[in-house]
Amino acid sequence: MPFINAKFSAPVSRDKELEIKSALGEAITLLGKSERYLMVQIQDNCRMYFGGENDKPMAFFDVSLLHSAPRASYEQLTERLCGIAEEYMGIGGEQVYVKFEETENWGYNSFMF
Repeated sequence: MPFINAKFSAPVSRDKELEIKSALGEAITLLGKSERYLMVQIQDNCRMYFGGENDKPMAFFDVSLLHSAPRASYEQLTERLCGIAEEYMGIGGEQVYVKFEETENWGYNSFMF
């Protein structure tokens, strides 16, 4: 039951949005999760500051999932998310943050997992 909120300071075209969505669907498998239940939100033109500056494009990925995954999997996904930011948005990893949040309580379709 993963959710990825991808925020970018730059505009994202519809074509890029679909490419990023597909890339995130592939990337989530690094946590042993499936795209089948992946929900993605892509936000562009976010007012973001890094180190007090906003002169470079930047990205923030907020990844929520049911239960947890091994640290090595988080490291692999972090690397892939930074790669997605670079590949599709031209944003270097030094301008990307990734946050992971684990939960034991996740609802779907009127019930709790």
